[in-house]
Amino acid sequence: MSNFLNNLQPWGAFVLRLVLGASMVFHGYDKVIPSSGFHGGNAFSALERHSHMVASMGLPYWLGIVSALTEFVGGIFLILGLLTRLAAFFVTINMAFAIALVNRHHGYPGSEYSLALLAIALMLFFYGAGACAFDRKLGLS
Repeated sequence: MSNFLNNLQPWGAFVLRLVLGASMVFHGYDKVIPSSGFHGGNAFSALERHSHMVASMGLPYWLGIVSALTEFVGGIFLILGLLTRLAAFFVTINMAFAIALVNRHHGYPGSEYSLALLAIALMLFFYGAGACAFDRKLGLS
């Protein structure tokens, strides 16, 4: 039984990679894509809004851009399994900052989701992309 389950480990990493990637894309979408789309107004309004929010916490403005792009672009990379360890590393840092600066005011119940995402990102950082990843095709895993 143990050998059978060990053979399924790459597929477990694949599922975790898809879940983390989809969650990151979902939460990063509104921070990168303006609500009116790119066809009207300021194409960077969503990034600016998020960066101002990050700056209001005493962090540099540019970290808001890095945070939003980590969630959105990093999530896409995780779904594809492209540069998985690098994307997971950045998501780990992003989630650690989210827990430390945003969720800690709500106690453990407000931090559960971010902690779970941080744990998944750490697992992918240590383990790699798992099955069905571009990293494996390109020899990066």
